[in-house]
Amino acid sequence: MEHSVVLDYTRCRGCTTCIKTCPTEAIRVRRGKARILSDRCIDCGRCIQVCPHRAMKPLSDSLDRLKQYPYCVAVPEPSLYGQFHHLGNVDLILGGLLKVGFNKVFEAAKAAEILAEYVSQREKESPRRALPLISPQCPAILRLIRIRFPHLIEHLDPLVMPMELAATLARKEACAETGLPPEEIGVFAIVPCPAKVTAAHSPEGLDAPVLDGAFSIQELYLRLLRPMEELKDPLPLMASGKVGMGVAIAGGESRSRQAQRYVAVDGIENCIQMLEEIEDERQPEVDFIELSACTQGCVGGCLNVENPYIAKMRIQRMMEELPAFTWPAEPEELDREITTFSRMPQYSPAFRLDPDRAEAMAKHLRIEAFEATLPGLHCGSCGAPNCHAFAEDVVQGRSSADDCIFKVRERMRDVAGPDGTDAYLPPPFRQKKQTAKDGAQSGTV
Repeated sequence: MEHSVVLDYTRCRGCTTCIKTCPTEAIRVRRGKARILSDRCIDCGRCIQVCPHRAMKPLSDSLDRLKQYPYCVAVPEPSLYGQFHHLGNVDLILGGLLKVGFNKVFEAAKAAEILAEYVSQREKESPRRALPLISPQCPAILRLIRIRFPHLIEHLDPLVMPMELAATLARKEACAETGLPPEEIGVFAIVPCPAKVTAAHSPEGLDAPVLDGAFSIQELYLRLLRPMEELKDPLPLMASGKVGMGVAIAGGESRSRQAQRYVAVDGIENCIQMLEEIEDERQPEVDFIELSACTQGCVGGCLNVENPYIAKMRIQRMMEELPAFTWPAEPEELDREITTFSRMPQYSPAFRLDPDRAEAMAKHLRIEAFEATLPGLHCGSCGAPNCHAFAEDVVQGRSSADDCIFKVRERMRDVAGPDGTDAYLPPPFRQKKQTAKDGAQSGTV
């Protein structure tokens, strides 16, 4: 799976709402339909949240995939716990997962606690890295850094995501318990966002996937309600504390690390602003930066069902009744090979104008020259998010100069309306011919 955000052409109306909210300018509207530029998409899900016609859709694995394995393990993200009303016992959710087709549950929150313990041990031994360290736990942010901020790759803390560590440990445990070979055990994450669906199939920091797939929280939510109601005395399955559960909300990872000088940023636009400041070396006082593409952290993912602020409140309420840790990490489970990247993410030249540097510079100059002739209104009527993106599309051959309606106006003055307006333009963009009287009035204070 290359991307988990796809377009349903039958629903798309070409309204341009998505192009104005995409943080990487990965969407264009051509011939009345949106189109996703695959190399720029980071699967953040912003287009899914804002599309009024529900044309942008998330892909995730079907639950039918459970039938392909004789033994299946669920790896639920802790954001799942904040989706249910009046939930007083997480064991109801975990027990419900066993009733809908899973044979075992291994919490991602439990793996987050293991990673926190690993970090505390590592800090005593490892040399100082380039500061500030940037959290790699949000796969949308990882992809964003790869394509827009490649100079910050060296700032990434090379830790696997909790769901990836949980998958590795869960498969190992299941093999020991069942005697089955690893390939006959299906390990599936239950995730809150399309970026994690993509990461389950195409991990950024691993040579090969450790998960067999990912299900959305939306898909499992309704399936869990009845089994949870029927569970009167659930088994004590929960194996995580407030440290692990807290990673579902912005700042949770920083607190789990017991970081002193840290910044937790949520929302993709705010994350981009922070990355720009780090790139410009304007954050000298910060040691660790936690970035979450979704509002309020993972509870704000578009594959959740609950308002992120309500989900955050519920998780914080449950955390109050939990100890910090409930599962002591064992030495062999803090192995560096399973807790850190097997390869560092590499620069993805999605915004490179041309492989040849001289040609790229020439194109850059042509883009600047053409952009200077545009009105700078960023109206989106050309199908690009702004005038600079449109100029780039024209120079790269992805669009025509005639796609700008204001460029067309320069050659269509003869069809202007009798009152002097550009009748073929939408009213906000029409310009009235100025008379001498109007000029005198405009100069009067």
